[in-house]
Order: sequence, then structure tokens, then C-alpha cells
Amino acid sequence: MASRLYTWGQWAVRRRGRVLAVWLLLLAVVGGLGVTLHGKVSTEFSVPGIESQKAQDLLEEKFPTAAGGVARVVFAAPEDGGLGEPGAEAALTASLRKAAGVPGVVNVSDPAEAGTVAESGRIGYADVLFRQSADNVPETSKDALTQAMERARDAGLEVEFGGSAMQPKTEVGGPAEIVGVVIAFAVLAFALGSLIAAGLPLLTAVVGVAIGVLGVQFVSRFIEMTSTATVLALMIGLAVGIDYALFILSRHREQLADPDTDVEDSIARAVATAGGAVVFAGATVIIALSALAVTGIPFLTVMGLAAAATVLLAVLIAVNLVPAVLGMLGERLRPRPRGSERAAGSWALGWARIVTGKPLIVLLVGVVGLLALALPARDLRLGLPGYASQPADSTQHKSYDLLSEGFGPGFNATVTAVVDTSGIPAADRTDTLTRLRTDLSRDRGVAAAARPVPNPDGSLAVISVVPRTGPDARATTDLVHRLRDNAPAVDKAGGTLYIAGATPAAIDIAGKLSGALPLFIALIVILALILLMVAFRSLLVPVKAALGFLLSVAASLGATVWVFQQGHLNGVLDIPSAGPVTSFLPVLLIGVLFGLAMDYEVFLVSRMREHYEHTGDAAEAVVHGVARSGRVVSAAALIMVAVFGGFVFNHDPIIKSIGFALAFGVFIDAFVVRMTLVPAAMALIGRRAWGLPGWLDRVTPDVDIEGAKLPAPVPAGQEDEYREAVGARGSR
Repeated sequence: MASRLYTWGQWAVRRRGRVLAVWLLLLAVVGGLGVTLHGKVSTEFSVPGIESQKAQDLLEEKFPTAAGGVARVVFAAPEDGGLGEPGAEAALTASLRKAAGVPGVVNVSDPAEAGTVAESGRIGYADVLFRQSADNVPETSKDALTQAMERARDAGLEVEFGGSAMQPKTEVGGPAEIVGVVIAFAVLAFALGSLIAAGLPLLTAVVGVAIGVLGVQFVSRFIEMTSTATVLALMIGLAVGIDYALFILSRHREQLADPDTDVEDSIARAVATAGGAVVFAGATVIIALSALAVTGIPFLTVMGLAAAATVLLAVLIAVNLVPAVLGMLGERLRPRPRGSERAAGSWALGWARIVTGKPLIVLLVGVVGLLALALPARDLRLGLPGYASQPADSTQHKSYDLLSEGFGPGFNATVTAVVDTSGIPAADRTDTLTRLRTDLSRDRGVAAAARPVPNPDGSLAVISVVPRTGPDARATTDLVHRLRDNAPAVDKAGGTLYIAGATPAAIDIAGKLSGALPLFIALIVILALILLMVAFRSLLVPVKAALGFLLSVAASLGATVWVFQQGHLNGVLDIPSAGPVTSFLPVLLIGVLFGLAMDYEVFLVSRMREHYEHTGDAAEAVVHGVARSGRVVSAAALIMVAVFGGFVFNHDPIIKSIGFALAFGVFIDAFVVRMTLVPAAMALIGRRAWGLPGWLDRVTPDVDIEGAKLPAPVPAGQEDEYREAVGARGSR
């Protein structure tokens, strides 16, 4: 593989103008399609086959007016007033009447008739029902609804909005994310000692991310995807795009430190060696993200494929566009001898000798420390963030607080009992529904169960059930399971009972993902063992890498539970309230962190094997590998942490938790596992790390990612003779 990448790198350098033109043309074409023909992204996480989704599909088919999006208008009078005061009541009535005229609205409930005013008389709400599903309510209608309530605000009422139709949009590109990129540039400048060199990985990464994200937007015209898919593609594409370019650039500059090195040969050699590590590492990320398809959850599959596509672009840019740009910059990237660079290399050398000096102690301390970080993960609870997780100053969060204050915490966790009565004789339907309502009301966790509301032909009915506890409480989860225990009695009568709503949907999705997680982990671990065995022709290196990866995931999950579920550091990270961890975060973390962990594993261990291939000294190979790659691995990890860390301050609770988990996971994996535990383990294993059983050695392909079979470096001034020799070999 190294020889082919060497030739590929040479081709890109010699045709650098054409290569650059092709990438810019691709950016223009995909960008034009993404901007002008993009689709609409969804804020809903639907999963076919789960009970709550079956109920939603049934409502859309038989009771469409009950399946439309709902905007819940929550209003509150001042502390010393009430909604029944003449001025407030008149203004509220006029505003709701105006809301009924908003395009798409089919009904606006009357708080007085519906009894939706709290006992205190200060807080109430009205439900605005739209013809479209929640995800299809246009922004213009939402804006018109907000404007319709101006008179109520003018009368001194506080007006906030909740409900399924008022999901906030996920926004990207805020100050926090930009700060992450600025920090990445600072790390690059320090690591490379050149502003020109530091700008190159950022520039090429932005090209890849722009093509990837705009391409995803264009594809959203044909495939339903969530807004999180676009953000994940941006997050991962930017991080790996910078890192992959950095790997090749740093190897190129390391080689150029020798004044006799030819620039073109150095670029091709960097593509052949560091580029080989990039190809292998990128392949693991792509396969790991694509493996999200085994969960059987469409939105997660699309999310993984979208991110995988941006990683593929990052790999292609690293081995094609990057060498072309390196060729354009030529001698300007040749480093000047500097004491700071020798110092940067010396700390990595010193660290390597410390870690390999007492490897067993280092291993024990490191493993125990990571297991301690993982302890909170024992209490992991999965769910989907509700409006309580939105920023404290958002209208969704304020409406949540007002409803909790006026009607109790369980009001925000209202579930819907959907009863298919088509199989029940018409004369028995009313009695069956009455008995069901009574049974539901008797549950200790139910605060109230509303009267059954049938559809026009009586074949379907809904019963709203208000729990006593909030949507994130474990008691509410237990209640949903108990409510579903009433299904056999309804089945016996000839009907079918479904328990649906936002809270049951979150429970169903979490259950589906929990069931898929063991298979996904097994697939990822087996994949790691196979790929790394092929890359390093070793059995012990892959086993060590897989165990280290599992420790990184466990520690990252433990930290995520400690922060987001248990509520620590909420003020620092601007987390409005503690709650369950996003249901798809663990599987996403495993897929992404696996690929990124293999980045550092391949780059670090390939330098060890490269030295071992040339010297046969296993102990010195470990020290040499850390000394030569420590700075670039540390810089790459800090860049990843900065990019992912920027998303921690995104207002979207899902993006916030994903950014934190990935930033923490990368930091732990790079600095604790790869830079500390890996060299310690390699020092203990010794020469046994670089061997395969005879029968396995014969069937394992030799991919040569270290470049051991490359020709000798081309001395400066002999480029023409070398090219003639290469041409002669190519013509044979």
C-alpha cells in the first residue's frame, strides 16, 4: 500500500493545479446544490416498530386531527394578579381568537371551557392544533402565532410556548464553535512553528467539511434526516479533516528538516507513510460510523452515514488535495533549525522513558484511574431531552417551568393511551373505554386521566394521562410500563392499547438502542482486531488497542453521566437541569470514539513498528515511536478536544452532550490510553508484539503502512535521474 500511495502522492504533486481545480469545482457544484436544492431536516426521532410510533401512525391514519402538531400557549398573570381580571381576560381572548386565524391552525382550545387554568387562577394554557404534523409546521406559522399573542403581552401577561410544534431549531456556527477552531489554529501554529503551515490543515479541512455538509443538505431533499445529522457531520468532519492533514504535513516537515531532502519526494513519502496511517484510521472511522446501521434505527443509520461520508472526504483530501497544496508551497514549508522544536521532541522522549521505565506500575495506576472515572456509568439512564433541558432563557424552558408550577411536575410528562376499538362491538366500546380510564386512574403514579375522546367513526379513542412525576423521573418510566400492563384486558375485549407520547417514545427508543448495543460493541471490537492485525501483523497489538478503547468509552460515559445525569458542573457548562443521557449517545460515542482512537493507535504504533522493522530493537522502538509521534499525536488530540469542546456550549442539549462526551473521550484516549498505557503495555510485551502464528502470517496480507518497502529517499539535485528511473520501472 505504501508504494501505491507514494505514486499517488507524486501524481498529485505533479498535477497540483488540476487537483486544486477539481476540488474547487466539486465544492462549487455541491455547494450550489446544497444551498439551492436542500431539503427540510427533522427535529423528531422516530423509530419504526416501537409501540409509541405504531400509535402515532395509527393516529395519522384514523384520527388525523389528533396527530397534528400542537403549540401549547402558556400564559401567566403577574404575582399579584389573575387571569380572570377583566383586562387580562379580554386581551387573552382577543389574542387566542387571532391565533385561530394563523395559517394551518384547525383549532384553539378555550381555557375556560377546557378547564386549563390552574387552581391559583394565575397560570393557564391553550392548545393550538395545526393541520400539519409537528415537524411540518412552517416557521412562518410559528412566527404568526407568536405575533398573535402580542395583545396578551401588552396587557401584562407572560406568554411562553411549548408543545410538539415548537421544537427549537438546532443552530451551528456560533461563537463557541468558532472559538474551538481558533484554539485549533493556535495549537497547529505552536506544534508546527509556522503560521503558513498551521493554516493549511484548517483550509483543507474546511473544504472537505463544506463539501460534506452541503452534500448532506442536498441529500436531505430525498432522505429524511434529523438536524443532528448535519451537526455531527460538521463536528466529526472538521476534527478528522484537521488531524489527517496535520499527520501528513508534520511528516513532510520532519523529513524536510534534512536540507538534502527533495520536496517532491518528501511529499510522496509523507503520503506513503503518514498517509497510509490516515487511510487505515479513516477506514476504521468510516466502517464504525456505517456500522450504526446494525441498530436498525433509521435516523441513527442516516446520521452515521452522513458523518462517514464527511470522513471519507477528509481521507481523500488528505492524500490528494493536501499533497497538491504542499507542492504549491514548496520550499516555504521547510523548517528552520530551532531549539524549540528540539525541546518539543525532548519532552516526548522523556515521557516515553518515564512510562517504559516502570510499565507495570503505570498500567495499574492508569487502569484503576479509568475504572474510577467509569463508576458513574453504572447508573446510566437513557432518554431524550425535553424542554427542561433547553436554555433557561428559552420560551420552551419557561413554559415547562410555568406548567410545572401551575399543574404539577407530571403535567409535562403527559402520556396518551391510544385505543384501537375497531375490533370491539360498537355497543361495548363506551363501557370498555370507561373501564380502561378507571383502571388507568387507579395507578398510584397517575394524577389524572381525562375522558376518552373518540374519532368520528368511533374506531379509535385517546385518553390523556397525567403522571404525578416529571418526564425525567424514574417513577415516570416505571409508570409507562405499568400502564402498558392494561393491554391484555383491552385485547380480551377485542381492542388494542398503545401508550404513546414524548415520554413513552423516549423510553421505547432507549430500549431499542439498549438491545442493539451488545451487537454493536461486538462488531466494533472484532473490526478493531481484524484491521489492526492486518495493519501491524500482530495479535497482541490489536487486543491491547481494543481493551484500551473499551476503557476510554467507559470513562467517557462515566463522566457524561456524572455531569449531565447527576447534575455536576451544571453552572459551568450552562446545563439548565440534570436528566437522562441522550438515548443514542452511547452507541454514537462508541462508533465515533472507536474510529478516532484507532487514528492515534495507528499513527503511534506505526512509528514503533517502522523503527522495529529497521533495527529489530523492540524496547527502543517503543521509545522512538512515542518520541517521534508524541508531539503530533498530542497536537491532534488537543485539536479534536478544542473542536468537540466548542460544541459543549451549543444551546441544543443533544449537541452539548455529544460534544462533551467526544471531547472528554478523545482527551482520555489520547493522553491516558495511547500516550501512557499503550507504550507501557508495549514495553511489557516486548518482541512478542510484532509476531503472528505461522499459518496466520501466511494468509494475512502485507499492507506495509510503515513504508518499509519504499525506495531510498531522493537526494536534492537528483530528481530528474530518479524520475527517469521511476518512469523506466513503470514502463516495464
